[in-house]
Amino acid sequence: MPETKLDHELTTTEIAALQADLQAQPAHQVISRATIKNGVLAASEDPQAAVRLNRTFSVELPTGKVANQKHSGRCWLFATLNVIRHQFAAKYHVKDFELSQNYLFFWDRVERANIFYDRILRTADRPLDDREVADILESPDDDGGQWAMGAALVQKYGVVPTSAMPESFNSNDTTGIGAALNLKLRKDALALRQLVADGADEAKIATTRAQALKEVYRMAAYAFGEPPATFDLEFKDDDHKLHRAAGLTPQGFFHDYFDVDLDDYVVVSNSPDKAFDRQYRLASEENIVGGKHITFLNLPLADMKRAAVAQLQSGEAVWFGNDVLQQMSRERGFLDSHLFQVSDLFGVDLSLTKAQRLATGEASVSHAMTLTGVNLVDDQPNRWKVENSWGEKNGDKGYFVMTDEWLDDFVYEIVVHKRFLTPAQRELLNTEPHELAPWDSLS
Repeated sequence: MPETKLDHELTTTEIAALQADLQAQPAHQVISRATIKNGVLAASEDPQAAVRLNRTFSVELPTGKVANQKHSGRCWLFATLNVIRHQFAAKYHVKDFELSQNYLFFWDRVERANIFYDRILRTADRPLDDREVADILESPDDDGGQWAMGAALVQKYGVVPTSAMPESFNSNDTTGIGAALNLKLRKDALALRQLVADGADEAKIATTRAQALKEVYRMAAYAFGEPPATFDLEFKDDDHKLHRAAGLTPQGFFHDYFDVDLDDYVVVSNSPDKAFDRQYRLASEENIVGGKHITFLNLPLADMKRAAVAQLQSGEAVWFGNDVLQQMSRERGFLDSHLFQVSDLFGVDLSLTKAQRLATGEASVSHAMTLTGVNLVDDQPNRWKVENSWGEKNGDKGYFVMTDEWLDDFVYEIVVHKRFLTPAQRELLNTEPHELAPWDSLS
């Protein structure tokens, strides 16, 4: 067989052909002027999106003010606590009650360091450029997370109101402390790996590891404040009735005031690059040793949406993981698959299927938000109400509106109570999950 030439040099003849092709495009100068002056998104925005994104919903939960994660990647934690606090708000008639994200974020930093040391020691005999080792070291103190990680933190540490542990500068802007902890953990990783390479005994390794974790705890306490062991609960409900309780523990508060068993909830994924009707596990992102596993029940899109609608109709919000950076207007709070018609602007087909986007890295689960409403026409959804965690200056006082097609294209996970699954789907929860690689599309 003839040898295939892999390198192709761009010739002057080919460059001339490229230029001629541009000149032959209809209205190319008009399109160029509009795009250069206004940018790709503004030049391609569909004005009819505002018509499709009418903010009327046939099913709508009572909600209050949105939270604000500010300059941090804690959306997964905000969305988890939003779902829990909505249940508290309904039970105690207090719509603007907020739980402390800073409290759980502190413990997440400590727990992630602890499990990071386990992973470093488990892989200490491999080279640094091993794919799994490199993945572990890439971002040991990453802000991002999964629903199960937030649930695991709540199950172990309980919750406190924001008044008991308010936000700090470093929880609102994690840039500085995140960089410091990443540096610290990578340095610790090298030290622990060297001990293993030198044949140090288990006692020496354990002592070094324990000291490293003490230092992480100290850094977290300096940055976020030390979490309270007890606190006094005080709030007024929407009828102006005062509620007080002294000396509560975070675990006792969650147990006594919240009617929710987090083990009853299931992450339903729609990841068409994988087999449906199968359970998966992403152990590489779990944050607590002995805590809740990160599992996904991968279902067809129609099944995922049916469960989400059913939970909203029952009066309960829905956590969902999505790719918010796609086809989104932050200012207007719009999520619409045809908001920016870039293919039409350039005259180039830029479409990929959901499976293709996941398989090629074009898609990512970049954000988590909360579904708080849906509009049904003939029992089918055409748009959804979304509670975000970007503060009240975005969208309609922090609330976004999403077309059903955007959900089809860019939503990859929802969290629902298992009672909203079919009996056959609940049976799948008893099967052994298939282990996902750390770099899987759902990570």
